[in-house]
Amino acid sequence: MIKAYAILAIPCYIASLGFSTSSSTFDHNRTKPMVAARHDRPVNVPLVSPSHSFASEDEDPMSKVVSLSSTSKREVKNLKLKLISEVDKVRIVITRFDPQGGNKKIETVKKSGHGGTWRFSQVFGERTAGEEVQEVDIISAIEFDKSGDHLATGDRGGRVVLFERTDTKDRGGSRRDAEQMDYAVKHPEFRYKTEFQSHEPEFDYLKSLEIEEKINKIRWCQPANGALFLLSTNDKTIKYWKVQEKKIKKISEMNIDPSKAFGDNRPSPSSPPQLLPNGVHDYLSKDFSFPPGGIPSLRLPMVVTSQETSLVARCRRVYAHAHDYHINSISNSSDGETFISADDLRVNLWNLEISNQSFNIVDVKPTNMEDLTEVITSAEFHPIHCNMLAYSSSKGSIRLIDMRQSALCDSHTKLFEEPEAPGSRSFFTEIIASISDIKFSRDGRYILSRDYMTLKLWDINMDSGPVASYQVHEHLRPKLCDLYENDSIFDKFECCVSGDGLRVATGSYSNLFRVFGASKGSTEAATLEASKNPTRRQIQTPARPSRSMTSMIRRGSESPGAENGNANDFTNKLLHMAWHPTENSIACAAANSLYMYYA
Repeated sequence: MIKAYAILAIPCYIASLGFSTSSSTFDHNRTKPMVAARHDRPVNVPLVSPSHSFASEDEDPMSKVVSLSSTSKREVKNLKLKLISEVDKVRIVITRFDPQGGNKKIETVKKSGHGGTWRFSQVFGERTAGEEVQEVDIISAIEFDKSGDHLATGDRGGRVVLFERTDTKDRGGSRRDAEQMDYAVKHPEFRYKTEFQSHEPEFDYLKSLEIEEKINKIRWCQPANGALFLLSTNDKTIKYWKVQEKKIKKISEMNIDPSKAFGDNRPSPSSPPQLLPNGVHDYLSKDFSFPPGGIPSLRLPMVVTSQETSLVARCRRVYAHAHDYHINSISNSSDGETFISADDLRVNLWNLEISNQSFNIVDVKPTNMEDLTEVITSAEFHPIHCNMLAYSSSKGSIRLIDMRQSALCDSHTKLFEEPEAPGSRSFFTEIIASISDIKFSRDGRYILSRDYMTLKLWDINMDSGPVASYQVHEHLRPKLCDLYENDSIFDKFECCVSGDGLRVATGSYSNLFRVFGASKGSTEAATLEASKNPTRRQIQTPARPSRSMTSMIRRGSESPGAENGNANDFTNKLLHMAWHPTENSIACAAANSLYMYYA
């Protein structure tokens, strides 16, 4: 089947599709006809005769253009036009021309997954009914690398597990199969790659303090020479890991035949020779004796390299003894050479190549600790500008700093905080205002923050207030006393933003997570469950409320746990999640299980 593609510039008046061949243009240097699109008149589209190839240089290209008969008009009606939304807002319409005509349905699918339906993709470590989860197996960190081809998770047992993407590899097949795959819905698929023990439990003898092995954060570094590099941290120590494939080395055996090695007519031992730890058989046992005249030639064991490979993780550097308080964040700089680590009172700047020295760039510790009013809760480097970073506090504020101003960044460049509503202050105000996580959008224009009740989107060029606010736990406000009693009010939920910046997501209780549309005019607000049926507890999205005087959008105020009469399960909480950098795919952790979804 011969297919012709017409790429139409948008916007154009598609519905009226007026065709003529008089004003069409053709470029000899191109293999496809060009179309002149105007806003004030119908589009003129030349169609190429299906019985001929495209015009060569010595032929008149217009001789290959056919007029639209009644038959070809019916064929045009069978075309499906799909708008493809890209980050740069450019939309193109792809039409497929079927010369066979008739009522054959030609299927086209949107390349970018901006649909509203979320589907289950994969699960790793799924629990069976009634299975008890071990504390060390609970996932405590999730991170995609910049390419999206690798995913890393850390758990409370100090282990790091790596997954690699499998759906990007070349697949054989005919051209027709390749074209069908082009129009099929694709989503990232991952498989287990390797795992290693990153941290062990330690004990600080000077402070009589146990340091648990739990992985707090994982950050990918730039790969080099086919090897993967990443940073992992627990409460006190940061480690720099290199993961690469290495060929397996084996020890060749000696050329002694034990059945012929006994020269005194003694029977050979019935049991096989013992295998030593180094891989060599123990032929020289107590029953062994050399034959008369000795052994004419003896091949000593040698180390040989086989063609088999295995993944080896090696700790390159250890960054320790720089934090007096628990590390809550690490973040890579866009220069690929430095990273920051943050605890409750300080932010330190490191060079990846230097493990015994760091620079303190933020210090909020007061002279008198009784004057302490807020602590640092999260810190993140700007994704593009290596001199800028942001950190959040327990008072609900975000500070943007520029390291070019001074060595110690005591003063901030911009302060993002929402003014407190009059008369709304209570005992829980400061607790629920504490920001647990912040994330920059991929272009660095927006900052996404998560406090206990809401998810907020900030424009770094506008510090008067958030551009959008999404209600996540508003239905729990009457239960704040109970949440305080069982310490659930101190849970730290992470947030994530899609690679195109059009969606944001965060976790909740009962293994639920929320996805909101962040684009202007979007009313998307979905509640999904971390299970194989994510929409099992889907609820109706209410109509979008009107904008307030502060131009703030508030959505999602409905209760995600009240549907079907189910109460919130505060023991099952979805704290950690990550968004694929280039695809509409989310990875989230529910206890020891890793779930992946796509849209």
